[in-house]
Amino acid sequence: MRHHNSNRKFGRETKQRYALMRGLMTSLIEQGKIQTTLAKAKSLRTFIEPLVTKAKVDSVHTRRLVSAKLMNNDTQTKKLFTEIAPKYKAVAGGYTRIIKIPRRLGDGAELAVIEFV
Repeated sequence: MRHHNSNRKFGRETKQRYALMRGLMTSLIEQGKIQTTLAKAKSLRTFIEPLVTKAKVDSVHTRRLVSAKLMNNDTQTKKLFTEIAPKYKAVAGGYTRIIKIPRRLGDGAELAVIEFV
C-alpha cells in the first residue's frame, strides 16, 4: 500500500530514478530552465530546492554535500554557489517555477517547463 508515500516511481528502480533526477538537476543548473513532463518537474523540485538552500551558505562542508548530490560535477557546483544561490540569499524558499505547456503529440503526456524564478 502507498499510504503517505509521496515519491513517484516513474517505472524505474531506485538507482535509475536517482540517476534520472541527478541528470535533470544538472541540466536545470546548467541551462536555467528545462522542458520535461509535469510529474518529473514536480519531483525534481523536491531535489533541487534543498540544494539551493544548502548552497546559500558557502562553506567547504556544504560544497562537498552539494557536489556529492551533483555527481561531483565541479562546473555545476561552482555555478550553483556563485551564480544561482546568491540571488536567493533573502528568500526562504520557492526557488523554482513550474509552468504547464501543451501536451506532447506522440503520447499525450502533460509537459511543463521548470525554471529558476
